[in-house]
Amino acid sequence: MIVGLGTTGLSVARYLAARQRDFAVVDSRKAPPNGDDLKRDFADVACHFGSFNSDWLDHAEQLVVNPGIAVATPEIQQAQQAGAEIIGDIELFARELGKSKPIVAITGSNGKTTVTTLLDLMAKKSGVNVATGGNIGTPALDLLQDDAELYVLELSSFQLETTRSLHTLAAVVLNVSEDHLDRYDYDLEQYARSKAQIYRHCQHLVCNRDDVWSMRLADDASDYKSTITFGLDKPETGHFGIDVKDGQPWLVKGDAFLLPCAQVKLAGKHNLSNALATLALG
Repeated sequence: MIVGLGTTGLSVARYLAARQRDFAVVDSRKAPPNGDDLKRDFADVACHFGSFNSDWLDHAEQLVVNPGIAVATPEIQQAQQAGAEIIGDIELFARELGKSKPIVAITGSNGKTTVTTLLDLMAKKSGVNVATGGNIGTPALDLLQDDAELYVLELSSFQLETTRSLHTLAAVVLNVSEDHLDRYDYDLEQYARSKAQIYRHCQHLVCNRDDVWSMRLADDASDYKSTITFGLDKPETGHFGIDVKDGQPWLVKGDAFLLPCAQVKLAGKHNLSNALATLALG
């Protein structure tokens, strides 16, 4: 059962149809985005718009929930108690790809779109066949059509809370601030823990020395292979930061000077931090 349509829900429909899996669609909105596309492309698929049909949900084996819909929604909780598995499109993506291709994942309250875009550009400039999307641009499941060498995903906390099987080569929680707390009962800890899912199956953790939550979440997951940090201060060997040469600040890795800060075309200290995060992931 696809719960919630829109761009993501339609990508799930395409994915399930291509694998000849039986599915239906429910949406609480009477005229959900992409509803006409669904009816045109999948005329035989049952759909119920205008409410969450509890009878349908309770008889589903699996609910693929749109990230815009809270898992705490009573009808979804009732379906889970009736035995339905609750996942999202990123979990389907993770199960399909497994460990067959490298994945880099990026989350954070701020800056994740910038870092995702920069990493995509860096990969392309390096001649890597990269597919980028998730929370921005192309839905993750549609990226599977590209058969890329590298997948770069921007992920929201809403996507991560229904994801358990995503194996990443590198991942980062850029920062955590009071955002979307209405979804998490105004509990910053709960919100942060949803983002920490990005580190669950990660080979190389990247974290922000200037953000308490980023460091704390990475430290909690420190049984993994390696941790690389970035920050706006002088870093230790192997880590990323800023140092001064000839009176000018530079982006550095350890004692290696990489680029004068003045040559970073994105304005603001926060974008120096974003550039360092991108270099660490790269």
